Amino acid sequence: MNVEVSRQISELRESVARLHGELTRYGLVAWTAGNVSARVPGHELMVIKPSGVDYDDLSADNMVLCDLDGVPVEGELSPSSDTAAHAYVYRAMPEVGGVVHTHSTYATAWAARGESIPCHLTAQADEFGGEIPVGPFALIGGDDIGKGIVSTLTGHRSPAVLMRNHGVFTIGRNARAAVKAAVMCEDVARTAHLARALGQPVPMAQADIDALYDRYQNVYGQRSSPPANS
Repeated sequence: MNVEVSRQISELRESVARLHGELTRYGLVAWTAGNVSARVPGHELMVIKPSGVDYDDLSADNMVLCDLDGVPVEGELSPSSDTAAHAYVYRAMPEVGGVVHTHSTYATAWAARGESIPCHLTAQADEFGGEIPVGPFALIGGDDIGKGIVSTLTGHRSPAVLMRNHGVFTIGRNARAAVKAAVMCEDVARTAHLARALGQPVPMAQADIDALYDRYQNVYGQRSSPPANS
């Protein structure tokens, strides 16, 4: 492994370890559940959380390097029990650079009902471009969860899927984007639940959802300035 690849992997270990702190910060996980992974750009490798390790004990040193078949390449600990699902997503969706899994309370309650979250909020239109879909039930440990994630999210605007009777999986261009999607998914799920408890939420026109999504994806936030000599 050359120096540049080793540097990339070292940086991803640091980033993935740090991003697990965001899952606890936003109350998306309990005990040792949940995981974050990141693709090593340009290589058939990923960095993922070790299985069953307390969040307080996670560090760059104990993140596990795996190939995209989910086989550990480097690291003393066993990788997450969801490694096969993450690996399948990376193999099938080359545009994905990060995958996150949580059992966050409200979003997982929708998953337990096998119900997608309809779009009644501008924030949901911004981030998800419409409903947050439900994926099929699948047992943990093999490719089936990954296949369900890919089949549900392929061609869909949403970076989040509610895997039925299980929990949330999110994807992103990098691990940070996937974590953001997990945070926003839980926020939307909680508000949608409360709105439904109060009565029937007011639907949004598809044209308005489309306009909000386009603005948020292409206009919102800071844009890089062109080089001074351009």
